Amino acid sequence: MSKVTHLSAAKHASALPQYEMRARRLAGSDIEVEIWQLPAGATPHIRQPTYIAGLRGRNLSLIEHRLLRRLKQSRIDLSNLPTFDALRIAVDEEMAISLGLLFRALAPMRNREHIAAVAEGIEAMSKEEAGYWLGMAMHRKHPRRVLMALRFLLIEPKP
Repeated sequence: MSKVTHLSAAKHASALPQYEMRARRLAGSDIEVEIWQLPAGATPHIRQPTYIAGLRGRNLSLIEHRLLRRLKQSRIDLSNLPTFDALRIAVDEEMAISLGLLFRALAPMRNREHIAAVAEGIEAMSKEEAGYWLGMAMHRKHPRRVLMALRFLLIEPKP
């Protein structure tokens, strides 16, 4: 790669928001996965890593197959997670937004069928739609109401 091309690629990369996925092994076979936004030239208001969302335990295990399939497409392997420190992996904006919204929406849920329906609905969203919902869930006065509305829209009513 020429020096000019390398500088152009570095400039383009710094013009985008930067995200990181942190994953670590908990007690037993449980894992915890979190999405963080990192400081970057595109986001000067972010001066330190900002937590977006995380999921662990039962709810993560219910969607783990979906998550692992998605991560495999991006060549991310979570099979050898450290026990004490988190594995930190850079992820692209689309994945960060989608996973952030997924984790925020699923965290308080208990019904297995509803969890599957919400996960399927969020996977089917475009980057823009998921970004809209995540932005609403992060920056509104009552974010739980926003997430409840999203869950309500994604769960099919029983006849």
